[in-house]
Amino acid sequence: MTSAAAALRYWERKQEVASNNLANVSTDGFKGEKVFARMVDGALPTADAVTDFTPGAVTDTGNKYDVAIEGKGFFVVQSPNGERLSRGGSLHVDDKGDLVDASGHALLGDHGPIQVSDKGGVPPGDLSISHTGIVTVGKNEVGRLRLETAPDNVSLAHEGSGLFVPPQKRMPLGDDSPVVRQGALEESNVTPVSEMVDMISIQRAFTAVQKAMTTLDTARGIATTELGRPAN
Repeated sequence: MTSAAAALRYWERKQEVASNNLANVSTDGFKGEKVFARMVDGALPTADAVTDFTPGAVTDTGNKYDVAIEGKGFFVVQSPNGERLSRGGSLHVDDKGDLVDASGHALLGDHGPIQVSDKGGVPPGDLSISHTGIVTVGKNEVGRLRLETAPDNVSLAHEGSGLFVPPQKRMPLGDDSPVVRQGALEESNVTPVSEMVDMISIQRAFTAVQKAMTTLDTARGIATTELGRPAN
């Protein structure tokens, strides 16, 4: 019964992750998670999740407020919980005149938020972002996007809205490492069909474990109430 209960918790965790992956199929730059089993106490399985950082497909949009990172690296944004890493590049200008992402988090440059307009709305000139992240309005350079990465042996904690908690040791990318592409967006790396097939497998496995627990419970009930009863 203990092993079956642990198995149910494992499949429940897998379903939570698969559901979240499916819910973010259309989220720009979203990185799906994968669940694997880890044995504890010698026999009981527990679920651990790891993020799949495989790049999503980059699609041209023609929108100057869309940016994508080709290759490794993250944008740095200011969230209510502090600085976070993000691959989401669907931008707009808030009422302060700062470049922000789809959730309203300010994109950070070398000197804080990047202001492209004094009064918000449309910048007073053409907005361009170079392949190294330099932001220019008209002929004036207004900032440079901070682009960071993480060591290969460090696992980034996943938050909502496609954000990641940066590692303790911050690692900026060099000029020749990232390629920022204006007028394009990176799609989610989640494959809907694969996730749907996974969801079906998870539900079947969960049901099978539930049936096993019911059978075990019935057998224990018989052992407790029937086998010890005196014969008439």
